Amino acid sequence: MACLARSIAAALALCCLTPLPSLIAPATALAQSAPAAAPDEPLKQIALTDAQIQAYVAAAAEIEPILDKLQQSESAQPDPKTVAQLEAAAKKHQFASFDDYQDVAANIGLVMDGIDPQTKKYVGAEAMLKKQIAETQADTKMPAADKKEALAELNDALKAVAPVQNAGNIDLVLKNYDKLAAAEQPPQK
Repeated sequence: MACLARSIAAALALCCLTPLPSLIAPATALAQSAPAAAPDEPLKQIALTDAQIQAYVAAAAEIEPILDKLQQSESAQPDPKTVAQLEAAAKKHQFASFDDYQDVAANIGLVMDGIDPQTKKYVGAEAMLKKQIAETQADTKMPAADKKEALAELNDALKAVAPVQNAGNIDLVLKNYDKLAAAEQPPQK
């Protein structure tokens, strides 16, 4: 679910990137870090390849810090220099563009959101969200206002769950789960 949160944050941070119209939904905290599609446009689901996943893992280490800077920026418009850095980093790792990177990240995130981190088995994003809703409802230490807000966000996310259209993506992501999960983790300071 960290991927979902990171995806939403990245999408919000990038929503004003005029030269980068397609926003992604994670990958890891890819967010697990992959970002989410803009509310008006559906996620562009693609069949992933092992080469794309390896390129994503390599690129994430360079791209995620740039995205973090964008998210921390209070500016409504991203700096063109930052946008150019994102494009250059994506191309350096064999992506046609930053949009291409985002499409791959979104498709990885779509699968990662449905993997139970304890069992490392794919159960689906809906099952993972329902589990997180139950955990949030059972949390007695969370302030009521925070709990209400968190539950509203989780229920909204539950309504927006998209099924994975390319079943082969599940197998590829599971095969590379540890690498992807590591790529989604924020760097240790």
